[in-house]
Amino acid sequence: MRNYLKPDFKIETAEDISAVFSELLSREINSPEDYNQFLNDVSEVDSHVSEDMAWRYIHMTCDTKNEEYEKRYLTFVQEIQPALAPLEDQLNRKIAENPFAEAKTSEPAFFIYHRSLKSAIELFREENISLQAELSTLAQEYSSIQGAMSIEWEGQEITLQKASNFLMDPNRELREKIWHKIQERRAQDIDALENIFDQMVQKRHQLAQNAGFDNYRDYMFKALGRFDYTSNDCKAFHTAIENHVVPVLKQVQERRKSLMGLDSLKPWDTSVDPLNRPALKPFTNGQELLDRGIDALNQLDSFFGGCLTTMKNKQLLDLESRVGKAPGGYNYPLAETNMPFIFMNATGNLRDVETLVHEAGHAIHSFQMAPLPLNAYKNTPSEVAELASMSMELLSMEGWNYYFSDATELQRAKAEQIEGIIGTLPWIATVDAFQHWIYENPHHSREERKAAWKSIQKRFSSESVDYTGFETALDFAWHKQLHIFEVPFYYVEYGFAQLGAIGIWKNYHENRNLAIENYKHFMTLGYTQSIPEIYKAAGVKFDFSAEYIRDLMIFVNDQWLKIV
Repeated sequence: MRNYLKPDFKIETAEDISAVFSELLSREINSPEDYNQFLNDVSEVDSHVSEDMAWRYIHMTCDTKNEEYEKRYLTFVQEIQPALAPLEDQLNRKIAENPFAEAKTSEPAFFIYHRSLKSAIELFREENISLQAELSTLAQEYSSIQGAMSIEWEGQEITLQKASNFLMDPNRELREKIWHKIQERRAQDIDALENIFDQMVQKRHQLAQNAGFDNYRDYMFKALGRFDYTSNDCKAFHTAIENHVVPVLKQVQERRKSLMGLDSLKPWDTSVDPLNRPALKPFTNGQELLDRGIDALNQLDSFFGGCLTTMKNKQLLDLESRVGKAPGGYNYPLAETNMPFIFMNATGNLRDVETLVHEAGHAIHSFQMAPLPLNAYKNTPSEVAELASMSMELLSMEGWNYYFSDATELQRAKAEQIEGIIGTLPWIATVDAFQHWIYENPHHSREERKAAWKSIQKRFSSESVDYTGFETALDFAWHKQLHIFEVPFYYVEYGFAQLGAIGIWKNYHENRNLAIENYKHFMTLGYTQSIPEIYKAAGVKFDFSAEYIRDLMIFVNDQWLKIV
């Protein structure tokens, strides 16, 4: 509900929103009451700008071939955002440096917000505005290239996401053909993506130097508000994953090879059922995926299912894969409406169920934060946001009987989900370690980058999958990880959150009601406390030490062995 902006206010040009900022910047604040009202009005404007950007991004990713959608999105990142950047900096300073701010920092929520504001002020450089606009444009080019990728199969053009379903087919010859087609299609854009990334690395390095940092990694740690851990903590996490998760992954993959009776496990053998059973088919279309998901979440807690039902009724989901749609999946909070939007590329497999419940976790988080008074309090760090989503992946398995009525298929689905966790953690460490290397060595050549990737990838590999003769597929496997291109350094959070999610799942096995209560409670906090305090509210520790990871992996391995 708007109290400050006019009901019919819309952003068409930079001048429209700049006029609003000018009024805020010129306003006198003479009392704590004035200051609180000012914060409310800034929050309302922030919410409107955020949602305007959200819909431009949503429309553009839902249809990357629509020139009007692309134009509106690029207008925002190339014209509106650059015009707002210096005004937002002035507004941040007015909030942070106001005489009434210091007394208000006694409130924990405002202290967290104030801390982030001061960090943003320290980072702001006017010369970086154009660089950030250029980087957004490059990211959009990456998205368009990925969205256009498809192969022809049996006379039809299908997305790579749909093509990947064939990798779960019991016919090994078919799987191999599809795998090669996918790799051949990806190979067509290697040079284009390498060129985009070369530009990104140099622009990011320049942006960091402009802000007084030695490298972009250190800049991003501050920009992402990583107040509760350091780059060295990330590297310790990498080592713990190498020592305590990779051996479990090797166990899983060696079991797969043995069950399949193979001398050599090939890359097209890693997704199929090891007993050669047909791929699980949890649903036939996006509507069925959603309806069964609502039933599954209702079984866990009626509030969870109710959130998805509300989104369904308001048409706030785009679930099915199609040509021209950007890859991946996301939950985008609509800050002014106080509801979220879920985007994904469903093709009929178990991975889609995982994606839906993951994004549903984010969506439920958005609903839970809606009552918070300031939009800034809802801007949770990724370590917190992903705790909500990754926990839901595990908790929701209680209701997966709605997708799998057959008990054997249900057990298969749960086993695959757990194996996915075991495989994901090393991949997260791989991607994060690679990004550390990239920005610690910003003047590297493409060959040096390839060599570094191969070395890092080998470090976190079980080496059970044989890529002999197909090394190119490995050399550029990172191209498909959109985070590296679009949201750099936003990835290790998945690892930290995955550990927290396993902890919540472990608690669920010990005390179901308390685990659900804690899960729902932490989401209401938004970002009004520190990350360790929020994790504590969820009933788990914010801990990625070797000992903690070892203990959690013992639990995960035990759960897996009970199923398989």
